Amino acid sequence: MNNLQMSLAANATFSSISGLVLILMHQKISELFHLENSTVFWIIGIGLLLFSMTILLQIKKQNRNRVLLIIAQDLLWVVGSVLLLILKPFSISSFGNTAIGIVAVIVFIFAILQWKSLSSEKAVENR
Repeated sequence: MNNLQMSLAANATFSSISGLVLILMHQKISELFHLENSTVFWIIGIGLLLFSMTILLQIKKQNRNRVLLIIAQDLLWVVGSVLLLILKPFSISSFGNTAIGIVAVIVFIFAILQWKSLSSEKAVENR
């Protein structure tokens, strides 16, 4: 397994686990975030499971453009998280803000690792 495959696998694993946790524990997470409506958590969870499936497809295929799309989506997640933390459009608890920040850092690390790996992989196709 090359570096790109390992970074994609780590991202897919993290996204899958996060998605499952958000779906299965959406009410508890909503309480921890001090939010009344838990719907957003299972919706994000479903999105993360779908995202992880697209990542899993690229572990074997390693299509350059599709990996770049995965990296772009990771970076959009980070930007969205930063905006949530700065603009504070919802009354999210300190725990919730900390969790958002930690996840954003992890996702940013995945984006960097995938970018560096993609840049160094010569065999990645550009279909």
